[in-house]
This record gives sequence, C-alpha cells and structure tokens, in this order.
Amino acid sequence: MELSVQQPSPALNQNRQQDHQQAAYDQYSPAAACFIRSVLAKIIMCSNNKGGTGRVSTRSQMQAEFGKRYYMILLGINYMCLFLGSVSSSLLSKFYFNHKGGSRWVSTWVQCAGFPLLLFPICFFKIFTVRKSFTGFTPKIMCLSILIGLLLGVNNLLFSWGNSYLPVSTNSLVLSTQLAFTLVTSMIIVKQKITFPNLNCVMVLTLSSVILALGSSHDKPIGLTKAKYFKGFFSTVGAGLMFALYLPVMEKIYQKVDCYAMVVEMQLVMEIAATALATVGMAADGGFSEMKTESLKVFDLGPKAYWLTVGFNVVTWQLCFMGTAGMVFLTTSLTGGVCMTALMGINVLGGVLVYGDHFGGLKAVSTLLCVWGFCSYIYGIYMNMKEEEKKEEEKKTENCREKNVKKMNSDHIMELAEIVTHNA
Repeated sequence: MELSVQQPSPALNQNRQQDHQQAAYDQYSPAAACFIRSVLAKIIMCSNNKGGTGRVSTRSQMQAEFGKRYYMILLGINYMCLFLGSVSSSLLSKFYFNHKGGSRWVSTWVQCAGFPLLLFPICFFKIFTVRKSFTGFTPKIMCLSILIGLLLGVNNLLFSWGNSYLPVSTNSLVLSTQLAFTLVTSMIIVKQKITFPNLNCVMVLTLSSVILALGSSHDKPIGLTKAKYFKGFFSTVGAGLMFALYLPVMEKIYQKVDCYAMVVEMQLVMEIAATALATVGMAADGGFSEMKTESLKVFDLGPKAYWLTVGFNVVTWQLCFMGTAGMVFLTTSLTGGVCMTALMGINVLGGVLVYGDHFGGLKAVSTLLCVWGFCSYIYGIYMNMKEEEKKEEEKKTENCREKNVKKMNSDHIMELAEIVTHNA
C-alpha cells in the first residue's frame, strides 16, 4: 500500500497565518492593533494572490515587521505634527498680539477653520488603500464626533477668552493643572494604571509649568479689571478641565475605531462642527467685521501681513490638533497630555530664539524639568515594553517546553505500543 501525505488545506494555512499575526498584534494596544491590521490587509491579500502557500511563518514575520516599522513611522509623523503645530502656533499667536492684534473671535476661529487641510490625507488613503472613505461610520460614531466637535469649539472659545484676559503667568499657571486633570480622568474613563514614572512625570511637568508662570509674573495686560480677571480665570479653568476630559474620552472612542484613516475622518467631522459653532458666534457678535477692521486699522504691519499671520495660524493649529488625535489613537490619552505639556519648555526656547525673550534662571530650571519629566516618562514606557517582551519570551519558552514534554510522552507511548504489538 502506498502512503500518501495529505497537504494542509488553504483554510488551515489561513488559520495558522492569522494565529501568527495575532501574536504579533498582542504587543500593541487594541487601537494600534486595528491600525496594523488595516495596513497589512492589502499586503496579505497580494501575497496570497501571488502564489502558493509558501512558508507561513516567514511571510507572517515579514508582514509583522513591516507593520511595526509602519506604526513607528506614523507615530513619529504624528508627534512631529504636534511638535511643529504647538511651537508654531505659540510663536504666531505671540506675533499676532505683539503687533496689536487682540480679537478673541479670531483666536477662536483659527483653531478649527483649517479642517479642509484634512481632505489631503483622506484622499491619500483613498488612493493608496482599498478602503472607502468614511467606512465604519455608524450613526453613533457620527453623533459622537459632532457632539465632541461642538464641545471642542466651546473649549477653543474658553481658551481664547482666558488668553485675552489673563496675564501670561496666570494663564500658564492655571493650564499647568491640565495634565493632573488628565491623569485623574484617564484613571476613571480608560482605567489608566498609575505607576511611578506616570506620577513622577505629572508632578515634574506641573512643577515646571508653575515655575514658568512665576517667571512671567510681569506680563500683566494693561487695563485688566477685577471682573475681566475672574472671567479669564474661570474660562481658563474650564478650558483645562474640558481638554483633560476630551483626551480620555477620545481614547475610549478610538478603541472602537477600525484604522488611522477613520481617526482623520472623525477629526474632520469634529473640526467642521467646531468651525460651524465659531462661525455662528462670529457672525452674531460681529467677528468678521472685526477681522476686517483689525487688518486695515489695528494690525501695525498692514493687511497682507495680517492675513498671512491668520492663514499660517490656521495651518499650525490644525497640525497641533491632528497630532494630538494621532498620539491619543496610537498611544494613550496620558501620553498625549504628557507630550503636549512637555512642549511648553520648547515654546519658551522658541520665544528666546525668535523674539529674543529674556531667558533667566527660572525659565532654565523650567525647561530642564520639562526635559527631565518627559525623558522619565519615555524611559518608563521603554522599561514596560522590555518587561512585556521578557514575559512574552518566558511564555514562549514555557510553551515550547510543554510541547517538547508532550512530544516525548507521545513518542514514549508509541514505543510502548510498538513493543506490545511486537510481543503480541
């Protein structure tokens, strides 16, 4: 009788391939795993079409490695957007106020009016992937995006009011509590674990912001009354609380999101809702006529420089918000808050380099604390990753040991069966 070897079925190979891919996804957060699946879907389809079953383990390893590199590249791009957007918007806002600009409505409107820029990455995803735009948008996701966009518009208005009324020192001091609020809301909403690196980073960065505020105590606006002070104070507190709530809420929603492209599409919907709110407010309060008057009569560099300043501010704020959304999706809300707060020290250095601001001892200490807090947080993440990799290796070793024991037992049973059969 001829012995025939049965080849594994394509379905079995596909199941094995999915098992290898799932093992590679386990090292990422659920949101990041969804993104990597969407990136690798087209590659898996192409490799299956190009022929044969091949060696599943080798192919899955190549795909997992590609996904990891792609994830890190995307993470770097989003942080660069956050970095460039935060620093540039800070410098442009100061440029705007230095040359006698001071409209609260302009400051509110520019934070969200750059939403058409998000159409470029959406079109890019549509061209280079098989996914259709706005796939996966349920009525619930759409309603949540619109609601959060409206709340984001209110947050922008509160931030603008606080920035226009309060001294720079007080505004920075109040906003420095945002990171602590984010830690608390992350614990409640997304069950963020409190570790020593987390707590140390929050305390150091908050202390850095307080020192920075104390170093700017002379920046008091002219004509600041007690009523305006309290209005600006409570507006800034409200803006800090709302943004601290916004970050973990978005992390919770992103856990149900299919891919990064959907994050960009949700951001587009939110920015449209925020822009609609700001536009209605500007139209009702005469904000557009105020922009025209300010460009012609108030801004001391002329209308052309005014509109260029407003235009570039629109772009930089959009980079900042999109970078924040990407960081929350790819990491956590707390990591996004830490990255934003750590950039306060970089904003100080930007003011020194661009505008020649005085760089005294308090600002130097504040900047060093920012760097220290951020580096300690990154080191904590690195140590957690190493610990997880070590546990994974130990788990794999234990599984291999169990398989070897089972194989040895099976071989031993087969040998005993052969002896019994031979004796019989």
